[in-house]
Order: sequence, then structure tokens, then C-alpha cells
Amino acid sequence: MADDAGGRGGFRGGFGTGGRGRGRGRGRGRGRGRGARGGKSEDKEWVPVTKLGRLVKDMKIKTLEEIYLYSLPIKESEIIDFFLGSALKDEVLKIMPVQKQTRAGQRTRFKVTGRCGSVLVRLIPAPRGTGIVSAPVPKKLLMMAGIDDCYTSARGCTATLGNFAKATFDAISKTYSYLTPDLWKETVFAKSPYQEFTDHLAKTHTRVSVQRSQGALPAAS
Repeated sequence: MADDAGGRGGFRGGFGTGGRGRGRGRGRGRGRGRGARGGKSEDKEWVPVTKLGRLVKDMKIKTLEEIYLYSLPIKESEIIDFFLGSALKDEVLKIMPVQKQTRAGQRTRFKVTGRCGSVLVRLIPAPRGTGIVSAPVPKKLLMMAGIDDCYTSARGCTATLGNFAKATFDAISKTYSYLTPDLWKETVFAKSPYQEFTDHLAKTHTRVSVQRSQGALPAAS
């Protein structure tokens, strides 16, 4: 009986050991297989399929800034790898949604400040029907400017009425400030890389299509 029990125990132990052995063996085998396949994909030459990819590989576009300058869509991950390579890093950001909406849709709030001497006046938009919440001096200026609903806050020596009124006027003037066309920065227009290297793209198009067809032939056979 002891021998039978030992046999059964040995059988159970052997079966368990064998199961663990198979598990470890399978894990190692699969790991090696995946690693090998990954190595082959890394050694495979990049054959670009987009115009931008061909320009990058042929060194017609040498930096990412040139791509961003013309707002060209990047549709191949190899383009980023070509420029950054090992310098590319991953970071995780936790983005929490912030909701600020009204019944009429999303609304962006504008706040302006005006300064004169030691007085600083801040104008804050208020909900409709609030009125002008302010001291008597800025309230008169805001009413003359046609503002109906507004919060105000002031710091400094507001007892100096001249500076207080001038700071309020400065804040009101900022709500109407804009750049006229004569103050716009002069724009220098340049050709897009697709237009500049049209002849090069026409020449390389046939060469790339031949490479892709040759790569597909062994797979089909």
C-alpha cells in the first residue's frame, strides 16, 4: 500500500512537475518566437507609401519643423522614427475634463485690467441682469461706455479719483483694442514641399511602386 501510495504520489508529483515544465517551456518558446519576429521587422527596410514619406527618406525635408510649418499630415509612424529615433520617449498625462458651458453653448470669459499710477482696475463679465457692481466713479464710465453687466475690482490708492478714473478708462479701451491691417505682421508665402519637389515625386513614384510589387511577389509565391 505504501508503494502504491508512493506510486500514486509519485505519479501526481511527476504529473505536476511535468505540467509546470510544459508551462515554462511554452512560455520560453513563445517569448523567443515573438522576439525573433520583432527583430525581423526592425531589420526590414522602410518603403514609404506617401509623398511626405518619400520626401523625408530622400532628405528633401530635413526637420520636423518643416512639416509643421506647412501643416502636412503625418500618416506614417516611420517619419517620426526617422527624425527622432532613440530620442523618442513616452509620457503619461492624466487629463481631467473641465466643463464651462451656458445654455447657448460654450462661452469664453474675458477679463481686462487697466492701470494708472498705483491704481489697478479689473473688469470681469457678469451674468445678464446683474448690473454694474462697482464704485461710483468707474460705474459712471462703464455706463457711458454702454456696459450693462460687469463686476469690478480695484487695488491701490483709489482715493485719487484721477488715477481711479484713468485706470478704468484704460481697462475699457482694452475691450475694443484690435490690430488694423497696417499693423499686421508681413507674411512671406513659400511653396509647399509637394509643389517644390513635384518633379522628384514623379520620378520616385514609379521606383517605389516597383519595389512594393517586388516585395509582394515572394509572399504570393
